[in-house]
Amino acid sequence: MKTRKLLLLMLLGCGCASAQQSVPFANGVPVAPELNVPPVPSEPRIYQTAEGQDIRVSVVVRGLSHPYSIAFLPNNVMLVTEKDGRLRVIRDGILDPAPVAGVPEVKANRRSGLNDVVLHPQFEQNGYIYLTYHKPLPDNQSAMALARGRWNGKALIGTEDLFVTDTGAGDRSRMVFGPDGTIYMSTAGNDPQDPNTHGGKILRLRDDGGVPADNPFVGMPNHKPEVFTLGHRTTLGLAVHPVTGDIWQNENGPNGGDEINVLKAGANYGWPLVSLGRTYQGPWHSQKFQRDGFEDPLVYWTPSIAISGMAFYTGDALPKWKGDVFVGSMRTGEIIGTGHIERVLFNENMEELRREALLRDWRHRMRDIRQGPDEFLYVLVDDDDGAVIRIEPALP
Repeated sequence: MKTRKLLLLMLLGCGCASAQQSVPFANGVPVAPELNVPPVPSEPRIYQTAEGQDIRVSVVVRGLSHPYSIAFLPNNVMLVTEKDGRLRVIRDGILDPAPVAGVPEVKANRRSGLNDVVLHPQFEQNGYIYLTYHKPLPDNQSAMALARGRWNGKALIGTEDLFVTDTGAGDRSRMVFGPDGTIYMSTAGNDPQDPNTHGGKILRLRDDGGVPADNPFVGMPNHKPEVFTLGHRTTLGLAVHPVTGDIWQNENGPNGGDEINVLKAGANYGWPLVSLGRTYQGPWHSQKFQRDGFEDPLVYWTPSIAISGMAFYTGDALPKWKGDVFVGSMRTGEIIGTGHIERVLFNENMEELRREALLRDWRHRMRDIRQGPDEFLYVLVDDDDGAVIRIEPALP
């Protein structure tokens, strides 16, 4: 006993029993350390991957300012949104220097401004292109908005807002068309547990911005009829499962607790009452990781990878990855300069078997990932001088 007391006194005397380290804080949050990020490689690179499939990674275009979303038009044309409010067009691998006309005015900030770009399922017949964006309002207010314009080959014409949220719905949004032609649109922001607000929800809308009659809360007092699910933090990925047609969603946790969820009509996904993450200051965000009445995530990350973008791979060009889910990472473990891509492999019951980190040596923020018409994967590098990169099979 005397020996233990003596050891304790020695530890206290040398300061060893105090906190491991003191780190700088800003506005009550630890300042994230920042690693040097190398330039985007100028030459293609070959990588071996865990499934025995070698890949070739190359840059399609550079010169994009914080790209957020990508969509593929016919005839080898891509549209890419930039955070500050520009829609850019890439034709045959060449970036048009002039932004696309017809985009609404956006309220750009540190995180977001112009968000998603998605084609209508019958785009070849109607030419409709949809945008989500952070809309400026009078008195320095803002909201998330869903807009639609018609593509005439060079610009958007007749662009109009189809739906505008209330003012507590954050500044970031993703959207996807479901198999039935309805739009699933995410919000962030305040009151994710309140069904009578738009913040922290997935909304379900008709393609004209109206409310589908079969939404789960239609006709219920004190419930927004456009709400499909609630209890979300910051949704940065939406995708349709290619077999089941279910809508998959991913969201950022705080310090840990990034998630992939399968959306169910009327379900509650827990935030901020349940989380698998810690607060930025260190303690667990919630006392319990599960509670009755809340849906559990299908996949989660602790520490966080700052998950962003999501795609199911359904092609034959990369056969070892068929059926896998890909997400972008903007930073890992609260350290800037650790972005990459992650691949998740599931069994036939959609239970996770393993995951693989790709392009860790790039270290850049990977904002979006989509499968192109050529069955290759395309990734947006989110930088001041951002890029579109392509992942394809390595030549034999």
